[in-house]
Amino acid sequence: MKILGIGNAIVDVICKVDDKFITQNNLTKSTMKLVDETEFKKLLSTLKIEETVSGGSVANSIVGLSQLGNKVGFIGKVSDDNLGIKYEEGLKKENVDFFYSKKKETISTGTCLILITPDSERTMVTFLGTAGKINEKDIDANAVKNSDILFLEGYLWDEGEPKKAFEKAINNANKVAMSLSDLFCVERHKPHFLDLVKNKLNITFANEQEIMSLIDTKKFEEVINFAKEINKLIVVTRGNKGAVAINKNEILECSAKNNLKIKDLTGAGDLFAGGFLHGLINKKSIKESLAIGTEMSSKVIQIIGARLNN
Repeated sequence: MKILGIGNAIVDVICKVDDKFITQNNLTKSTMKLVDETEFKKLLSTLKIEETVSGGSVANSIVGLSQLGNKVGFIGKVSDDNLGIKYEEGLKKENVDFFYSKKKETISTGTCLILITPDSERTMVTFLGTAGKINEKDIDANAVKNSDILFLEGYLWDEGEPKKAFEKAINNANKVAMSLSDLFCVERHKPHFLDLVKNKLNITFANEQEIMSLIDTKKFEEVINFAKEINKLIVVTRGNKGAVAINKNEILECSAKNNLKIKDLTGAGDLFAGGFLHGLINKKSIKESLAIGTEMSSKVIQIIGARLNN
């Protein structure tokens, strides 16, 4: 297997809202907020659902990789309920091997409310459900050993059981890539993420805000210096400034695509990471990999949802 992803197995519920809805519900635009099931249901009860799809950040990247013709797998915790069944079916349909056998859990399968405002920004409200309860028993060590690259998401990292799951996966991996996921994630787990980036990961994906927060800086040059110091591959998306990869002493850039009809920014980072990893595992140069990532993310932002239709 080329790449095995481990992430939150979450069903995305996509709704269109106006800016007023965001402020009235005390949400911060373009970020992700974790809520309990009661709050989740309360919010959902006032909305019209556009569509429901299997989601989760790393799962979206893995599906993108599968669509590009790579043999990939995914581990994520779901319950044996309607959403869990729907989730698994969604992965199977995309030719992704699901290395997890679901059973009835006390907590239901995770769901994420993706609220799209008229400016195409997406604000997420997540009830992690059983996805956030992943533990080391859920990790198939053989699946990890049999993949060239293990791909993790920062969203999944949490003290306790998820941390143990992460450690087991990393200890069995050939090569490890991770996405920092979200600014709040970085701020919540800064010392742990810093340790991972410096000592455990071969490849780190982040957007500009996330990586600058991680190393407490306001200057992008500091990010470049940091990456050179730790001697790892760090790939940063910078919105309309394009993307940059820092690999040892080399700095490679790719400009953003112009004149796109942007409908929804959900999945832009996920598909970028998927495209970049596709280039890397198919022996493309880092510069070419950045271009493939940029191409994939520019496609996904012109449709609603975080997955491209085959």
